Amino acid sequence: MQLALDLAELGCGWVNPNPMVGAVIVKENRIIGTGYHHRYGENHAERDAFANCSESAQGATIYVTLTPCCHQGKTPACTDAIIEQGISRVVIGSADPNSLVGDKSLAILRQAGIIVETGVLTAECDALNPVFFHYIQTKKPYVVMKYAMTLDGKIATVTGASKWITGEAARARVHQDRHRYAGIMVGVGTILSDDPALTCRLPNGHNPTRIICDTTLRTPLTAQVVQTAQTVPTIIASCSDDIARIAAFEQAGCELLIVPKHQQHLDLQALMTLLGERNIDSILLEGGQTLNGSALEAGIVQRIQTYIAPIVFGGDTAKSPIGGRGIRQPSDAYQLSPPKITSLGDDILLESEVLHVHRYH
Repeated sequence: MQLALDLAELGCGWVNPNPMVGAVIVKENRIIGTGYHHRYGENHAERDAFANCSESAQGATIYVTLTPCCHQGKTPACTDAIIEQGISRVVIGSADPNSLVGDKSLAILRQAGIIVETGVLTAECDALNPVFFHYIQTKKPYVVMKYAMTLDGKIATVTGASKWITGEAARARVHQDRHRYAGIMVGVGTILSDDPALTCRLPNGHNPTRIICDTTLRTPLTAQVVQTAQTVPTIIASCSDDIARIAAFEQAGCELLIVPKHQQHLDLQALMTLLGERNIDSILLEGGQTLNGSALEAGIVQRIQTYIAPIVFGGDTAKSPIGGRGIRQPSDAYQLSPPKITSLGDDILLESEVLHVHRYH
């Protein structure tokens, strides 16, 4: 199963909104076929493994990281292929989050006389696909809030300068995540102050769809994200009704999403619904203090990534990562899981799941 897990990771960034899945076929204690889901719309891992078999899979065991599908989508049902190939035993890591689909798949295989074993390396298999599990159950993107800060909790100096807080290793990891997630989201303040490209700089990397939260449509038509919208998908989410300005952005290649207002800002929950409808299953939120605070208050954040550099800025007016109204009592704090800690050169990365969100009424 570990080999199947390693194979599944090769689909990272290319299979969204599908899950990453790997499969290994074993016969008489020999691996005779391996496969994984390469890209959205292409063969699932099981069919890829069968296509790569060195001999007949009759009587073999297939190890797969997620319950095989039993429905016709862009590709035929994998349960059909498993039965047709004469597999005698199926070993599964993660259960399908839709129990009706998962239970149906298991029933189909067992009715065909196939031995089915579940719960093998489940934690490791589940860790592959938090995005898929969230998206398939909510139809909204899995949002990862990312920011870099100093040891004294600053994301910029008193002058607003922020390049660079972290070193090259940490910045390279950010580009891995830009490849991994389907979208990248910032507020218009970031566009006005930094004019970022918001692309993935990895060789052969996948550019995420760029999402700009811009309530009143202040993004300059000369901004990099607008000038390159013909080649990199770009969505501007706004509450504006300025028809002429909207038309100018659309002519430049941007997609305009008109979103309802909530307390004079974009309704972020409504935006998540609209993005989910466009098959955007995950978002790397690289916002500033204002958007980060709004996102937490709206309850749209599932994970927080905090990059910390061993430097200190100081300054009463230097910004911290999260703005907004804040909470009144420590008992109202946003509750997070114990962090996973990764060393990246001189910097460290803390990653936690958001467990409880304090919402204002």
